[in-house]
Amino acid sequence: MESSKPRPTLTQVQIIQSLAEALAWFEKELSWGVAPAELNHLTGRIGELYAAMITRGQMALETNQRGYDVVSSSNERISVKTVTTSPHVSFNLSTFEYVDRVIVLRVNVDDELGISVEELLDETAESAKGKMRLGDGKYVYSIAQGTQREKRPVEDLHVTARARHSDFEIVRYESGAIRILRDGVIQPVVVKDVLRPIAADLGVSLLNPKGETKNTQSLGADVIRALNLGNDRPVT
Repeated sequence: MESSKPRPTLTQVQIIQSLAEALAWFEKELSWGVAPAELNHLTGRIGELYAAMITRGQMALETNQRGYDVVSSSNERISVKTVTTSPHVSFNLSTFEYVDRVIVLRVNVDDELGISVEELLDETAESAKGKMRLGDGKYVYSIAQGTQREKRPVEDLHVTARARHSDFEIVRYESGAIRILRDGVIQPVVVKDVLRPIAADLGVSLLNPKGETKNTQSLGADVIRALNLGNDRPVT
C-alpha cells in the first residue's frame, strides 16, 4: 500500500495565505449552492491551517497523523476538530494519548458577517477530556458545552459612518455592524432586506469583485458611502 506523502513545511506567511485561499474556496462553493455540511474536507483543512496560524505551528507530517493534526511552536501535538452545523465532535480513544492540546473550531456562515472561524474550545487534552463523555470507543465533546461570550450592546460602540435615507438612518459601528435607526432607535428589521432596494436605486452592486454576494456589513458600508457621495458629504 502506498504511504501518504508527507506535508511540506510552511512558513507562517504561506499558512496565512493558504488559509485565505481555503476560506475563499469555501465561500465560492457556498455561492454555487453547496451546503456547508457537505464541505467537511474543506472545513477540516481550514481548521488545521487556522490552528497552525494561531499556534505558530505546522500541520502534522502525515495526513491523519496518529491522533493529532498540528504541532505548535511550543511542540504541543494538537488535535483539531472543525464543524459547521454538527452538535458534537469525537476523538479516537486509542490515539488520544498522543494529544497534548485540543482545539475545536466552527466555521460560521452568517448573512451579516459572512464567513468566520470561531474558537469553541482550546485546552490541554487532559482538561478537555474532563468535558467529554465516552461512547463507542471515542471521547465525545458536545458543542453545546462551548461557552458563549455575552454580547455587548452595539449601541455602546463608536459610530464610524452614517447616512440618511428617507425617514431613517443607516449606521455603521466600529465592529462593522450595520443597523437601521429611526429617531435614534435601532429598528427590529432584517438589515439586508432594507439595504438591497436602496443599493439597487443607487447602482451599488450586491456582488463583490469575486462575483459573490456581499454580506450585510460590506453592502451596508457601500450603501452608506454611496449615499454620502450623492449628498456631497464625506464619509465620517
